[in-house]
Amino acid sequence: MIGQDDPSKTEKASEKRREKQREDGNVAKGQEISKVMVLLAGVIAMRVMINFYHSEFIEIYRWTFTEAIYWDVDKNSAYTLFTWGIHRMAILAMPILLFVAFMAWLTGRLQVGSLWTMKPMTPKFAKMFNLVNGLKKMFLSPETVINLGKSILQAVAVGIAPYIVIKQELPNLLPLFHASTYGVIVFILSAGYKMTCYALIPMLIIAIADLVYQRWNYEEQIKMSKDEVQDERKQMEGDPKVKMQQRNKMMEMMTSRMFQDIPKADVVITNPTHYAVALQYDPLVAPAPLVLAKGMNKVAERIKEVARENNIPLQQNVPLAQALYKQVEIGETIPEELFQAVAAILAKLERFKNR
Repeated sequence: MIGQDDPSKTEKASEKRREKQREDGNVAKGQEISKVMVLLAGVIAMRVMINFYHSEFIEIYRWTFTEAIYWDVDKNSAYTLFTWGIHRMAILAMPILLFVAFMAWLTGRLQVGSLWTMKPMTPKFAKMFNLVNGLKKMFLSPETVINLGKSILQAVAVGIAPYIVIKQELPNLLPLFHASTYGVIVFILSAGYKMTCYALIPMLIIAIADLVYQRWNYEEQIKMSKDEVQDERKQMEGDPKVKMQQRNKMMEMMTSRMFQDIPKADVVITNPTHYAVALQYDPLVAPAPLVLAKGMNKVAERIKEVARENNIPLQQNVPLAQALYKQVEIGETIPEELFQAVAAILAKLERFKNR
């Protein structure tokens, strides 16, 4: 699919959507750049290690035609020859294979970063059995046309490179009749190296263009509509109904805990019907009187009811009750400007008369 086929999706993808796409294995990745970098890594490795391979092959051929042909082949000698061949093959192949593998890993890492997920490998049976859509995607999809165009351009690049090199090397072909075997081999290797380089240049340009296109197409595919952006914002900030329910539940828990703390109070300051504030004064708990509970109207009536059940004295003081309710939260100590008024009430209580 090319671009965004839904005109309503005009907003850039959010970070949450990008993370979700990464978890599903959907990332912007150019396949052509990986292929070209692997080929380039192989060419570089061969070019750097050509002297090493030259010396290794000379040693192998010299040993083969000077010593190996005189061996008596038996069980032990065959096993020795087999292990020697495996060892030599590993020495020749492993450096290039390791470098190519590292380059493939590095190319993928630079494109998508650290990513490990098995979701792309999970079989999607719905798509497997939808034959019509599969055939449309295979033959009628614009993506198929683009991939075909890339393949044709790469094939043209690979086909033109030998033609250019052979045309340049035509004057050097006739002298090869008088050249030594070593000279012919050097000529073939140098010409092949030049052909590969000539083919890699346009292939690299195609791969870079494909990477730019894949990134653009990926950004288009993950765009969001304005409704999706709003829904995601609501999920992140919280649905107002859910937040209201959570707030009500929290208030219920706080109210329940507040009523459980009322029996610890020393006095309840009231405004006959509207306000009630339960206070505790224990120097070991707080340096000043502490508000254990407060409420108005029905909650105030419930506070006074619990106080009566636990024989906690009620003291009516309209301005003090209003000030405590408005200025002090549950669990906080009273402000300094209310010390004297509260102290006067506490001094009337039997347990505080001796203090």
